[in-house]
Amino acid sequence: MKSRANSEKIKPFRLVKYFTFSSLIAVFIGTLVLSLLNIHWARSFQLKKSQAYALVLMENLNHQVFLQFIVPVVLKYGKIELSNPEQFQRMDNVVRSTLHSFHVAMVNIYDMKNKISYSFDPELVGKENLGGALYTRAREGHIGYKLVQQGYKWGIPLGIPKKSLLITFAPLRAEREFLRISGPVLGVVEIVQDVTEDYRAIFRYQVTIIITSTLVMSILLLVLIFVVKRGEAIIEKRSLERQRLEQKLNRARHLSSLGEMTAGVSHEIRNPLGIIKSSAELLKKKMAVVDPGNPIPDVIVQEATRLNNIITDFLNFAKPREPDLAPCCLGDIVARNIGFLAPRFREQGIVVEQRLDDDLPQIHADANMLYQAFLNILLNALQAMPDGGTIRIHAEADDARVRLFFEDTGPGFSEEIGEKIWDPFFTTKEKGTGLGLGIVRNIIEAHGGTIHMENREQGGARVVVELPLEP
Repeated sequence: MKSRANSEKIKPFRLVKYFTFSSLIAVFIGTLVLSLLNIHWARSFQLKKSQAYALVLMENLNHQVFLQFIVPVVLKYGKIELSNPEQFQRMDNVVRSTLHSFHVAMVNIYDMKNKISYSFDPELVGKENLGGALYTRAREGHIGYKLVQQGYKWGIPLGIPKKSLLITFAPLRAEREFLRISGPVLGVVEIVQDVTEDYRAIFRYQVTIIITSTLVMSILLLVLIFVVKRGEAIIEKRSLERQRLEQKLNRARHLSSLGEMTAGVSHEIRNPLGIIKSSAELLKKKMAVVDPGNPIPDVIVQEATRLNNIITDFLNFAKPREPDLAPCCLGDIVARNIGFLAPRFREQGIVVEQRLDDDLPQIHADANMLYQAFLNILLNALQAMPDGGTIRIHAEADDARVRLFFEDTGPGFSEEIGEKIWDPFFTTKEKGTGLGLGIVRNIIEAHGGTIHMENREQGGARVVVELPLEP
């Protein structure tokens, strides 16, 4: 039964789990792609910003070099010769004052033959053919950019270079006096900007996005797990409810058929059974005169009585009557049961420990039906301890229900028996119909209560009866 319940629970929920975690994976991949796109966009935006910044620097440097160096030097010396220390110093002053406070790591000025005429690094002055393709483009009048990143091999792809440099090549043009109108190309200017801090800011932005995405995904994962658990619990509850309904329906059908059969059969049996019993009692009286020691009449009467009790069990199980509800006290009912069974308890050496408080609330129930139910429970406990033992009875109550506990110190029951213990006609005894616990459950459920049986950790069995205070 349990494996069937688990199978019915897993089958409908398997699709829910698959859809839930597939959605989680899809959302995670989408979030990761979106994060990568955001980082790529940030880097592209930063590169364009740095290029625009470099262009402004180039225009300003070109203007200052032409007005403050080229024009004055040509007027004074007739030609430009940066090998002249005075001209070189003048160029250096113009360049450094123009680029002061800007993050420029290096400035190189090439002549038209790809030779460095000026540089922040004196060792580079006079070097040839260092410009490359960007020099050629700048000489043709175009501006070129190149981003150089230095650091560990694994760090650059992850966006954490140790150093980032933006190299810009632009033509150095002649200008008309006091106007920024492009003239012929006089040389090429190379500016190297240190944009390391900008890319570190992007890296921090990248880390922020990753941490935020991780937090969001973690929260989403917890929410999905909660939803899955909640859905699993709901489906399991509905599955168990459906199984209980199916069991009740099958049981009702079975009882209906059994009731119809029992009603007809018991009527046909009880009439001749009554005749047999009365005849046996009459025969016993006559035999008392002729053969007083003959046991046959007594056997007939005893077996007829036992057969009548069996028929009564059938009727009580198949056609349980509706309870006649009235205020009653469980303590009084249990006391009647104990008083009735006291001789048998003493005979088998069984001790009864009863802890039912006087302030236990009254319930609306049929006292006679509960008496029969509790009697069957106590008889089962008594039969489970033929060599003596202890029966403990106690109760607890809240605002809506009363729970009554019957515990014994017998051997308990196996799991296999526990699954069949409520089935009609199932019994482990040599004598009996196997309807006793079924009758008990019918009585308890007719009162709107529940009953279940379990093994105690200390040994023995425990029967828990739960009854509502009000119907």
